Amino acid sequence: MSFINDIKYAYKQANAVEKIIYINVFLFLMTVLFTSFMVQWFALPTSLDSFLTKPWTLISYAFIHERFFHVLSNLLVLYYIGNLFLDFYTKKQFLNFYFLGIIVGAISFLTNYYFTAKAGAPLGGASAAVTTIFVAIATKIPRYALQLRFIGSVELWVLAAIWVVLSILQLATIDNGSAIAHLSGAVFGFIYSTQLEKGNDIGKWFETIINFFSNIFKPKKNTSPLKTVYKAKSSTKTGEVSKTKQRKIDDILDKISKSGYESLSQEEKDFLFRAGKK
Repeated sequence: MSFINDIKYAYKQANAVEKIIYINVFLFLMTVLFTSFMVQWFALPTSLDSFLTKPWTLISYAFIHERFFHVLSNLLVLYYIGNLFLDFYTKKQFLNFYFLGIIVGAISFLTNYYFTAKAGAPLGGASAAVTTIFVAIATKIPRYALQLRFIGSVELWVLAAIWVVLSILQLATIDNGSAIAHLSGAVFGFIYSTQLEKGNDIGKWFETIINFFSNIFKPKKNTSPLKTVYKAKSSTKTGEVSKTKQRKIDDILDKISKSGYESLSQEEKDFLFRAGKK
């Protein structure tokens, strides 16, 4: 029982990226044990008629991996790139990118098979969502360099380009639906990131829906008028601090965009690291 409790504690302490990884690992083990059932009921079918009887597969497919290398590659990239993503975006924005990338990939997959009317394997895996995250952060900080063992320093846009090219090469295969889903996630990640830089959050509607359903199940707290006034003042001060902090983050990101990550002072690097851990 202590092992289960350790897992529960680790999950509770994990950030948004790590929690999604935990869920994927658990469902991968379930898929290994009950492959036929999991694929039949949770992978995304190629037939629109079949999908309409299982609409939850629009999202559930992204948590179904049949092959070990498939889940390993997706989760390794998600761990490193996803945590880097959280250094520059909020947790809610990460969830917006991730789940909207899943949905966009699913719609593209279904559209492809609907118009081509060809047979194919059902779609499973987090690749569309991971590609969305990868391309989004590479769009925001393309000159950010990662130190890779045996290779050295490689800029983020190069790694993202290699990841996308691998999906482009898969378009030549007969069953290319998964590649189309991945590339759709890449395009969406680029568009969403670009629009955010312009101050236009095109995924805000998804966040609003999630907040709506979250608030339904959230217990209401009774507060006195005195406590309400106190919280309002505290909120105002917190908001002022947050704005100052965000301005400093934006200045640092502009510097990275123009001159690269290595141009930052140690103080700026430390500040950015601490900000990403909040």
